[in-house]
Amino acid sequence: MDNIAKQPTLPTLTAKQAPLIVDKIGPYKIDSLFKKGGMSFLYLGVHPETKRPIIVKVLSPAFIKSKEIVERFIKEAEIIKLSNHPNIIKLYGQGEWDNGFYIAMEFIQGVSLKQFLLEKTLTLTKALEIILQVSYALCHLHTHGIIHRDLKPENILITESGQIKVIDFGIAQIIKEKKDNIPAKKRFMGTPTYMSPEQKQNPNNVSFSSDIFSLGIITYELVLGKLSHGIIHLSLIPKNLRKILEKALKIDPKERYQDIVDFITDVSEYLKYHEEKEDKTEEEKFDEVYESLIKTNDFLLPKKMPEWKKFELHVASEKIFTIEDSKYLDFFKIKENVFAIFFAKPKQKSLLSFLNLLTFRGYAKMIMDLYSKKDHTSPSEILNELNISIFKDVMGEQFFSNLIIIDLNKDQLSYSFCAESNVLIVDTSIPKIIPLGKSKDFLGEDENVLFDDTVYNFKIGSRLILYSNEIDEKKQKAFEKLILENVLFSPKNQAETILYNFKNFSIKKQNTSNLVFCMQRIY
Repeated sequence: MDNIAKQPTLPTLTAKQAPLIVDKIGPYKIDSLFKKGGMSFLYLGVHPETKRPIIVKVLSPAFIKSKEIVERFIKEAEIIKLSNHPNIIKLYGQGEWDNGFYIAMEFIQGVSLKQFLLEKTLTLTKALEIILQVSYALCHLHTHGIIHRDLKPENILITESGQIKVIDFGIAQIIKEKKDNIPAKKRFMGTPTYMSPEQKQNPNNVSFSSDIFSLGIITYELVLGKLSHGIIHLSLIPKNLRKILEKALKIDPKERYQDIVDFITDVSEYLKYHEEKEDKTEEEKFDEVYESLIKTNDFLLPKKMPEWKKFELHVASEKIFTIEDSKYLDFFKIKENVFAIFFAKPKQKSLLSFLNLLTFRGYAKMIMDLYSKKDHTSPSEILNELNISIFKDVMGEQFFSNLIIIDLNKDQLSYSFCAESNVLIVDTSIPKIIPLGKSKDFLGEDENVLFDDTVYNFKIGSRLILYSNEIDEKKQKAFEKLILENVLFSPKNQAETILYNFKNFSIKKQNTSNLVFCMQRIY
């Protein structure tokens, strides 16, 4: 948790972006604007007695005349006041001031669990210890008749010391309250990925088990080490823990955990069982190996995009780990204004092929470092030399590969490939799609095969798209039409649109996951 204090808790907005420049709100001296929320502004203030930093949340002036939002804002303070617990944000005060309403809360030095998850990996034990802290907070809330209704990683903070704090009670509900009179079809309250099925149908039709469903999704993500984006594969979870999550994620709320205490009991017992290493069965040992493989897979795919200022880049992936469909994607800055993208996957689909792909990664990094010291670099030179090394290696594996080198000094994209190609260029000014060819050769298949370069113009605005699996030839035109329809959107939006629609165009295979990389030259 190094440098965790330097993350998002520092002020993120300037005074010019604030609706008001204020020195004091209620009894609290204000130092600066902290950040803007959906319907509120957060200020960094000082507690008059302790002199410690606090957060003062004020309702945005735009919503002052909305009776419903004002009531919800006031209710949030009441709920936090009821929830005096070490794992829940503390309330210091609330009231009215010259410009509306405010809530004074604890300032938490830490990051959201979402940010933490994107940057770090956790052991199974640490992940479950975090989940238990969140569970204790839920237990306290439920004991006081409070349903959070928006439990998600963004609303869970982790401090420098590893303590968990649950925040944001803006849509929380007290069981004894009257249900809202507004029809459910006009309301959408919560975050879809973490919402229970019954909450999606009607945000008022929730119970304590709705929060437990959300916690089940969060547990899955922490154990897997990735955000799920709504795609759940419980087969990736260790068997005994899987039983707990299966119950927490039951579609029918009556079949789900009804009491968070039962969930806490089952997780605690599993954690104790997991830590008794000397008594582990062969099946549990296999679960540990599989967990290690999931962590190892992080070396093959980028956790964040490189900081190439002349490009906008995005990778959209289903975030599903399957040994049978392992992939390697990497980025290299060869020299000033010369960049390379390397994509590869093994011809065979097995655990051994997954491990051999890690060896391939080592070869790729070594040869890219070697060629970065040369005056001239072409993709075919690199693949030809890599092919000889792979062929001679005792692993005996063959690889499908794409190597793309972009030279901005020449406005040029050079491309070389092995086996079927899934790469195309989009000229956004026309717009026009240029598929980048096909091949029947694999790296490591024939020592004497020679790969060729193809060179394309790659000017400002040009876009590169790489997709990891085959497209059905009969649907190729429909797929290209989808790309052109979204060519004006950002690479992030286009990559995610392609990923979402991939199944409609791909050659369906079992045990495969899709990945889409989109990059645009911006200057």
